[in-house]
Amino acid sequence: MKNTSLFLFLFLFLANTAGQNPGAGKFRQKEFHRWALTPPMGWNSWDCYGPTVTESEVKANADYMAEHLKPYGWEYIVVDIRWYVANDKAHGYNETNPDYSIDEYGRFLPAVNRFPSSAGGRGFKPLADYIHEKGLKFGIHIMRGIPKIAVKNDLPVFNSIATAKDIYSERNLCGWLGDMYTVEAGREGSQAYYNSLFSLYASWGVDFIKIDDLSSPYHADEIEMIRSAIDGCGRKIVLSTSPGETPVEYALHVQQHANMWRIVGDFWDNWPQLKEHFAVCRRWSPYINPGAWPDADMLPLGHIGIRAERGDDRMARLSHDEQYTLMTLFVIFRSPLMFGGDLPGNDAFTLSLLTNNAVLNVSKSSTNNHELFSDNDLIAWTADDTETGDKFLALFNAVDRVEISPEKALWSSGLITRQTPGQQVICDVDITGAEKLYLAVDNGGDNIDWDHADWIEPVLISETDTLLLTSLPWKKATAGWGEVRVNKSVSGADLIVNNQKRENGIGTHSNSIIEFDIPQDYKKFKATAGLDNACIIQNTGATVEFLVFTRDPAGPVPPDSARITVNWEQLGMEGEYRIKELWTGKDLGLFSDSFSIDLRRHASGLYRMSKE
Repeated sequence: MKNTSLFLFLFLFLANTAGQNPGAGKFRQKEFHRWALTPPMGWNSWDCYGPTVTESEVKANADYMAEHLKPYGWEYIVVDIRWYVANDKAHGYNETNPDYSIDEYGRFLPAVNRFPSSAGGRGFKPLADYIHEKGLKFGIHIMRGIPKIAVKNDLPVFNSIATAKDIYSERNLCGWLGDMYTVEAGREGSQAYYNSLFSLYASWGVDFIKIDDLSSPYHADEIEMIRSAIDGCGRKIVLSTSPGETPVEYALHVQQHANMWRIVGDFWDNWPQLKEHFAVCRRWSPYINPGAWPDADMLPLGHIGIRAERGDDRMARLSHDEQYTLMTLFVIFRSPLMFGGDLPGNDAFTLSLLTNNAVLNVSKSSTNNHELFSDNDLIAWTADDTETGDKFLALFNAVDRVEISPEKALWSSGLITRQTPGQQVICDVDITGAEKLYLAVDNGGDNIDWDHADWIEPVLISETDTLLLTSLPWKKATAGWGEVRVNKSVSGADLIVNNQKRENGIGTHSNSIIEFDIPQDYKKFKATAGLDNACIIQNTGATVEFLVFTRDPAGPVPPDSARITVNWEQLGMEGEYRIKELWTGKDLGLFSDSFSIDLRRHASGLYRMSKE
């Protein structure tokens, strides 16, 4: 009887993982995968507080989660980046004079002015205890590598004869934050350093760790050292690697070493980035496995931007339809669900997105999750319910108004990539008689990831004078990520094109349209259109097209809604099925052979299909 039961267990387990991961083939579940058998659900401080969150704010979010969200499966409270800097700043990072908190072995400690309970060397243990007492789990963020300040002071590595100078390297340093050096695998003391980190974190009671600058570019050696350190620390710490997109060619490696890994860059509350997720999730769906989750990034919902890196203090700018679409895609794809808004600032609508058991159950108990079809941005996903055998069906109308119709352009740069000489092109265009000027940046047809773009020295020229365009207020400006800025890049840093700092210009990010009313008698527009260095240092994105228009660049407006039809043959089904809409709980009735529904642009539907 024991042998029969064991055989049945192994058969069911292998059948489940094989069906869930047809593209990878070689995935083998390890012990640490069992620590996150369903996609992790929690809160992360990044989208609302950036690198400045305080202990009282973390506790307030933990209190809210324990009271309102814990019964629905939400359990992690994660303190994001730079909790060890006492004087960090909102809407960016203080890299001028950061006041680091660090111990004698080169390990960062919580800044006491922000986390008072950490005083006296107690670290995050008091805060973790507070969160554990509420039945929740505690997580932190760190950067890959060893602190530069530890190397500067040549601090010893705990439980090793090595010092920080013995294990560090300036190879492959993070391009967007300068706190850390690389830890070189194979050197005496390198593994000991990572072991010492996780020994410390285990003593604090850490349950989850997000490690940045690991995924893109992919640092296999350090990921392996981190995996070994977690396995030896004596505590079950779920590992999340960031940011994305993780190169797909490393899918099997990251599956075997992490519980979740980023598949996109930082995701904010705008439709172009959300739409980009459809192609990315399609690409990564073969690699979904229990305990190993492709991560579509945090949910930028609710009250965000309070002191965040990007944008102002706001409620999420996505429409209600777009927020339903976001949640529907994330649950049918089985992405981890890490909420980015300040929980006490939730409104009733945001809370309803997080407390719908029927919807969240799709994330918790589905398998064989994949895109069924994508037909001119009408998209269908499906999955099987592991508990009942029912089908889940998600339908999306991702059709857009065509914001940029290139045939209307007076000038185009053509594609600009890393291979373009100087990553820049000179623009010189006749605008005689124009009353409007539209500066547009398109994504080049690939994606909008890391497409930082600059209009350098943009000027209007008449017969008698030259006018800096940056001296005129724009009428409207949009960016696919971040916010359009004058004399700064879209990230708020200096404008740098072809490794040269430029004092005057406009920083933006595809997809972007900047609209100006221009004075009379100006006959020429001149500028240098180029890729900002911020995207050159990345290994994704950086493919754009700059365009100039003097009339509305938009194309035709599509219908407000469209009908999506799914046939039983596409689903491998036959017979009658009862269909229930999961967001509303409405029973839509019995259907045979096919199901059709009208959806507004950017809207979605999520359905349970039960055999009668």
